Amino acid sequence: MIQPICRMGNPVLREVARDVALDEINSDKFSRLIADLRDSMKHYGGIGIAAPQIGVSLKVCVIELLSLNRYGQEINLPFTVFVNPVIEILSPESRGYWEGCLSVPGLRGFVERPQLIKVNYLDETGKEQTLQAEGFLATVVQHELDHLFGKLYIDRIKDPTLLTYQEEYDQFILSKESID
Repeated sequence: MIQPICRMGNPVLREVARDVALDEINSDKFSRLIADLRDSMKHYGGIGIAAPQIGVSLKVCVIELLSLNRYGQEINLPFTVFVNPVIEILSPESRGYWEGCLSVPGLRGFVERPQLIKVNYLDETGKEQTLQAEGFLATVVQHELDHLFGKLYIDRIKDPTLLTYQEEYDQFILSKESID
């Protein structure tokens, strides 16, 4: 079921979410949460969404990037559920991308993040998984995992002049990037 998105200012977005207990993972309530996350992400046009964004303070997020070519990178990540994820930075080398967020509607900000990471997590069945991600995918994963620890992308913007409204991003930045 499509859930309303919690926007910046809602206290749930600033909480460190709680871990999901193993016995919760195979419950009907947990299955409904995953379905709600998927439905909400698709409805609002996101590529990822975290449980706190729909008002549920649990360490769960989902990402789906199918046949995405962005920044010259082919990314193909089927619908993936991350439960209780733990991130490890494999290289300090960072790169910046313009990020947006369903919880910060109408804005874009330039955020630099490490570009090679590893995430250990449980999937929707409770099985241990590992994902190594680089480039734009690493940025997307870090963005979603930030939600589980009370962080928004705007907290990571180093230069406040690189925060803009979506319309101005489209007009002045995106159009310039496509020419360069």
